[in-house]
Amino acid sequence: MITVIVFVLIGIGLLFASVRLIIGPTVADRVVSLDTFNVIVIGIIVLLSFVFERALYLDIAIVYAILAFLETIVFARYLEGRYGNH
Repeated sequence: MITVIVFVLIGIGLLFASVRLIIGPTVADRVVSLDTFNVIVIGIIVLLSFVFERALYLDIAIVYAILAFLETIVFARYLEGRYGNH
């Protein structure tokens, strides 16, 4: 029962992050919401690992976290070059 409540709350968090991603007034808001979305997805993968009792999902979550971090770095570098004072 508690897992259902947790997944519903996570779904609400994904909804809020998606709304900010779509209607974010600035590009920085969209990047932050995408990073939040990735963190929530990583949490979902970890919770699924707990529910299904599979350690392989933790490895998948770690790889996804590394890729999400690199994605954030790439977007930050892009925005720095686009809006930076050169």
